[in-house]
Amino acid sequence: MEIDISTIVALVVLSILTIYFILIYNNLVTLKHNVSKSWSNIDVLLKQRHDELPKLVETCRQYMNYEKAALEAVIKARSAVASAQMKSDMKALGAAETQLRLGLGNLFALAEAYPELKANQSFKHLQTRITALEHDIADRREFYNDSTNINNIRIEQFPDIIVAKLLGFRPFDLLVFSEADKADVSLRPLFQ
Repeated sequence: MEIDISTIVALVVLSILTIYFILIYNNLVTLKHNVSKSWSNIDVLLKQRHDELPKLVETCRQYMNYEKAALEAVIKARSAVASAQMKSDMKALGAAETQLRLGLGNLFALAEAYPELKANQSFKHLQTRITALEHDIADRREFYNDSTNINNIRIEQFPDIIVAKLLGFRPFDLLVFSEADKADVSLRPLFQ
């Protein structure tokens, strides 16, 4: 039985294409899981902060009798973050995070007017803990957006787009905060 050269060439080309397809698929799977892992890292930090916020609000409430609006803004924003987080809605999460960060900034600024609160060990601990979590969230958000961006670029590039469309790989949304979150916060209205 004699195999002709064109059959061998066809089998070699088919084998190379199959291996290349598998390599592309495996790379896309890795990228997809990197995005999921980076989101999970953010999720853990958001949950930790979510658990700390009621303690902070309660500590502040004991001292801040006249600052209910600031406390309620933090509580409302915390709820919006939790809701967006459960839905994995990056756009809503970005907006809710912006409101929460502004609320926390206002709350910490108002705390300056309450010397007993600033001296309270529980408040100091919670303020330090929440500030550290904020920094960690910002770092993880950067990693998430990098992972998302790499994934989104790869599934649009040729020849990866063929494999991505064929197997249903989808782009992810970036976690973007509003312009208000990027701008400097004016604390002047709090002290007038």
